[in-house]
Amino acid sequence: MEAVRTCIGCRQRSEKFALLRVIQVDGQVVPDETGSQPGRGAWLHPTSQCCNEAVKRKAFGRALRAEIIDTHTITQRLNG
Repeated sequence: MEAVRTCIGCRQRSEKFALLRVIQVDGQVVPDETGSQPGRGAWLHPTSQCCNEAVKRKAFGRALRAEIIDTHTITQRLNG
C-alpha cells in the first residue's frame, strides 16, 4: 500500500506518487522532484488550481513552518 498525503491546496488526500513535494529554500518555495531533499516538505497536486489555492490561503508558510517570501518559482512551473 502506497503512502497517503494531503494536498495543501485542495486538502484532498492522495497517494504520494500523485503529489509533488515542495520545500523552502531561503524563503522560496521550490519543487523537490526526487522527493528526497532534506528538510520539511509539503505535498501538492501538480496543478495550477491547487497551487493557486495554496497561495491564496497562505498554506505554504503554515505547512513548511517558515516565512515564505517567494512562490513565483512553483507557480510559474505549475501554471505553465
